[in-house]
Amino acid sequence: MTLNRVIISGGGTGGHIFPAIAIAEALKAQNPGIDILFVGANGKMEMEKVPQAGFSIKGLNIAGFNRKNLFKNATLPFKIMTSMSSAFSIVRSFHPQLVIGVGGYASGPTLQVANWLKIPTLIQEQNSFPGKTNILLAKKAKAICVAYPQMERFFPKDVIHLTGNPVRKDLIHGVPNKKDGYVFYNLDASKKTVFIMGGSLGAGSINSAVVNALDDLRRQEGIQILWQCGKGYYEEYNTLDLPSHIKLLPFIERMDLAYAVADVIISRAGATSISELTLVGKPCILVPSPNVTEDHQTKNALALSSRDAAMLVPDNKVKDLLWSNIYSLLDDDSKAASLAQAIKKLALPNATADIVRICNQLINHDN
Repeated sequence: MTLNRVIISGGGTGGHIFPAIAIAEALKAQNPGIDILFVGANGKMEMEKVPQAGFSIKGLNIAGFNRKNLFKNATLPFKIMTSMSSAFSIVRSFHPQLVIGVGGYASGPTLQVANWLKIPTLIQEQNSFPGKTNILLAKKAKAICVAYPQMERFFPKDVIHLTGNPVRKDLIHGVPNKKDGYVFYNLDASKKTVFIMGGSLGAGSINSAVVNALDDLRRQEGIQILWQCGKGYYEEYNTLDLPSHIKLLPFIERMDLAYAVADVIISRAGATSISELTLVGKPCILVPSPNVTEDHQTKNALALSSRDAAMLVPDNKVKDLLWSNIYSLLDDDSKAASLAQAIKKLALPNATADIVRICNQLINHDN
């Protein structure tokens, strides 16, 4: 049987959206006539990014539990009820053969409805420590595609597939030539490059560590810094008097070229970022975000640092430790090479193709 109708649900951050789009594009390449519908959360970035990628999306009025302002949770039960009703209407009218959940607020109602309607579901769990929603949904899932070993601690063993996380197509075969990156970002090929990325939303603590070190960085003319601060921070930081060897950007349009020029990479420890970093094979310093459920970024980072495949700097220590660690890596070619070699061994480059293969197996097995 051919897979002709699929719903992909989830989003919230680039870490959920870009793997979802990668899966959709691979399904489309296999069957150009396939009908794929995304289901996201209204007001979240998937409502912009998915149509840009050429796919249709419907939004649910759903939000997560607000731990910082408990009063804002007063409307949460109503939002859950309305989102379940909307998800039921969407799924029933679309008649998908398979529903894929990639994490994020919208995936909960959508996959739950699919389970009620006896439609096969596949969960793509990016992190080494899953959230409570995916743990609950996993009980009815036909397949769970994971990026880390030993996930049977959380999920039924017989439906787990170690695939890795889908990444951008342009990274599967490695990074491009450094020269192209130097030209694209107007960088000096004779200097070592520090690439600082905070994810699609930016990373406040990492940005603050850069700002606090600016007086010293202005004197560090032997290195150059490609600093992706996030759209929410760009307007403020663009008013700073930055020297020419510090390039400030709100968003990285050509991530492959940014990776190519990097000698050291500073990153949060989101699942997609880590999967990309294993393919890139560059020395990394990971600063896990504390503002995530179940502290899963720390667990993601530990999965690498415990294997000497990356350095880990806790978020509350980033101001004091980040730059000393960066400078030590730039000065120690042996340590940098060791980290690069170790992280490269963890790469799972065929994740997208493996997930698509499992999708096809599910609908043929289920019928």
